[in-house]
Amino acid sequence: MTIQTVSTNTSYGGVQGVYRHASASTGTDMVFSVYVPPHPDGVKLPVVWYLSGLTCTHANVTEKGEFRDTCAELGMIFIAPDTSPRGENVPGDPANAYDFGLGAGFYVDATEAPFARNYRMWSYVAAELPKFIAEHFPVDRARQSILGHSMGGHGALTIALRHPDRYRAASAFAPIVAPSQVPWGIKALSGYLGTDKVSWRKHDSVALIEDGARFTEFLVDIGAADPFLTEQLRPELLQAACSKANIPLNLRRQPSYDHSYYFISTFMAEHLRWHAARLKA
Repeated sequence: MTIQTVSTNTSYGGVQGVYRHASASTGTDMVFSVYVPPHPDGVKLPVVWYLSGLTCTHANVTEKGEFRDTCAELGMIFIAPDTSPRGENVPGDPANAYDFGLGAGFYVDATEAPFARNYRMWSYVAAELPKFIAEHFPVDRARQSILGHSMGGHGALTIALRHPDRYRAASAFAPIVAPSQVPWGIKALSGYLGTDKVSWRKHDSVALIEDGARFTEFLVDIGAADPFLTEQLRPELLQAACSKANIPLNLRRQPSYDHSYYFISTFMAEHLRWHAARLKA
């Protein structure tokens, strides 16, 4: 499969690249970023996947996440996919709202028209892109972890819960932990998957845990001043589900922090070190 280089820049001795390829899953070109730290030739490196939130592209974390110095120090590849398909004839929200359609793929495979043709972000992120990355970058597929923010936190937790043998660690910043129960998630899941709420459960972290999915442990940071905390994020639901299922959860409420990349960048290095300890164990 062909990869097109959009840009490369040297950073902390490694290479920050942005790339494009034709996706079979979405039927569109997809852009993603990869940071490869300095490393000896022929060495395979552990990889951290980062899933972004509503309205974002690969660029938000790439430009504002402040991860490269830590990844260079720890020898970890950092990959940031886009959040939805894009391009001509890709449908968006009919009302042009920010929380559905373009930039808001919710990491599901849509089954409802007109979205089913392109909105297959689950297949793209969980299957197609990892295979493509392994063909073009020095990744050790036996040492992978995943994290994300908001909608991407939802994606990271659900992917980890459904693939517990693939990822050694999973963490999140301000995740939407129970999309079946909050406005953002209800709009997205009904729009992409239809009204049968049984089909929603495999894309809901709390529901997955209730239905028997398990993971070794989670690290979750929430900003205590996050304006979406009580209506959209509902971290107490994940805390209750993990407690009942005996899944270790380190849920940290960070005083004064909000939902922004000022919050994410502040704690990014701590998350990456937490991932590294498990990736290199």
